[in-house]
Amino acid sequence: MAIDPKSGFCSQSKIFHSLRPYVPLPHPSQPLSITDYVLSLIPATASSTTLLIDSATDRHLSYSLFLRQVQNLTSALQSLTPLSKGHVAFILSPPSLHVPVIYFSLLSLGVTISPANPISSDSEVAHQVGLSKPVIALATSSTAHKIPKLQFGTILIDSPQFLSMIDGTRVGIINSGVARVEMNQSDSAAILYSSGTTGRVKGVALTHRNLIALIGGFHHLKHRDDPNENDPQPVSLFTLPLFHVFGFFMLLRAVSAGDTLVLMERFDFQVMLMAIEKYKVTYMPVSPPLVVAMVKSELVHKYDLSSLQLLGSGGAPLGKEVAESFRAKFPNVEIVQGYGLTESGGGATRMLGPDEAEQHGSVGRLAENMEAKIVDPSTGEALPPGQRGELWLRGPTIMKGYVGDDGATAETLDSEGWLKTGDLCYFDSDGFLYIVDRLKELIKYKAYQVPPAELEHLLHSNPEIADAAVIPYPDEGAGEIPMAYVVRKPGSNITAGQIIDFVAKQVAPYKKIRRVSFTNSIPKSPAGKILRRELVSHALSSGSSKL
Repeated sequence: MAIDPKSGFCSQSKIFHSLRPYVPLPHPSQPLSITDYVLSLIPATASSTTLLIDSATDRHLSYSLFLRQVQNLTSALQSLTPLSKGHVAFILSPPSLHVPVIYFSLLSLGVTISPANPISSDSEVAHQVGLSKPVIALATSSTAHKIPKLQFGTILIDSPQFLSMIDGTRVGIINSGVARVEMNQSDSAAILYSSGTTGRVKGVALTHRNLIALIGGFHHLKHRDDPNENDPQPVSLFTLPLFHVFGFFMLLRAVSAGDTLVLMERFDFQVMLMAIEKYKVTYMPVSPPLVVAMVKSELVHKYDLSSLQLLGSGGAPLGKEVAESFRAKFPNVEIVQGYGLTESGGGATRMLGPDEAEQHGSVGRLAENMEAKIVDPSTGEALPPGQRGELWLRGPTIMKGYVGDDGATAETLDSEGWLKTGDLCYFDSDGFLYIVDRLKELIKYKAYQVPPAELEHLLHSNPEIADAAVIPYPDEGAGEIPMAYVVRKPGSNITAGQIIDFVAKQVAPYKKIRRVSFTNSIPKSPAGKILRRELVSHALSSGSSKL
């Protein structure tokens, strides 16, 4: 096979191959759980290191205490509940020091974890429970009421009983250690809920193998670029929810690397800046709206952010202008982009090192052990570099399928293992991937396709605009027209007409914004994706002010 060493493209098979070194993984038939795998990678020097810090209470949890709590909880669950391999546990809790302990404990028992957003409504929780069919739930006293009655009930993780389970003082437990549960890598480890960019939320089943492949890749690359002995202890600040795929796999990655993690119970921009200064944070996984906020906020000058070395942006495309403005404001902080879906275990492409970070607007190169195709949505033909089409992915991190929805699984995963992402993308001649937009979100203006993300990046570059989203609005003559929802910066009086002119000067006539509505905030998912459906229904119900 002739694979182009620059782009990774094979002209015979029309498949793009990863340009990263191949990462050897444990043999698929070897019994192994993600917990055993992650724990086997923790550096020997980590035992006295702090693993978790709760930024709200300043409570610290060391690696050695974390491992003891995992063992205590596992032992308590084995002796106090009928939980066994293959059962599903539903978890509904804000981030806390207990959540990682719960994940590792349940996973080591062969129980599939299914964490959900603690602010979900009762009906959303009922839908998720209906998909994942849990036998037990772990929740806080403020979220437990949303969960329907389950076979083994609900454990309250802010109760004295739970605390006695993790500290090993629970009366009535025969503390004879933990009975080992043998697992296949093909067993389900987690059911995570996709943010529902198309239709209703789906439950994505990820196997132990999917997660092992993901963490194995990170581990291998970390050791290739061995850090200097004198580097500061890596400290990550998590603004990400732990129930979301990005937060979940970054938690696993951080534990495997012996890093320190600072958790935030609820996101607050100023509290985040205080935490960076206080805990000397070196790394933050972020979503693009947070990068925009850091570029536009004056608050950042009030804090010492000098420890910050790297931001990893994911969840949605980050505009070139925003990346360049960030670089100008924070010249010593590298910002790298990555791309993944819940369905790909959160990983698919990423940037490595300062050279790749210079490719503004790209989401990096194909991750190790991954393959991709760019498929013409109308003909089904696979396309070469430089041409736009739907991104298809194949590799060891791709999900098992959607639970309780064989139809959706068959539509998304083909018989050869290709995952159809629904994203319109292209690879350039150096193998860098560029996301144009969601296929289903393209605005059809007359015969033209208008990507909302492109217009949003332009709007973000206007100093008077704090945030913006672009949606399709029905139009008799054109089919759909681009309409912008705009959040003005405090003190700005920018008008709809000025916004329309600002964009019109920079785009082809068919891409012009033709309606503007001002709003106080743009609705977003926990990962920072714009919830366009909410804006579309708002626009249709209000028939928003004619211009």
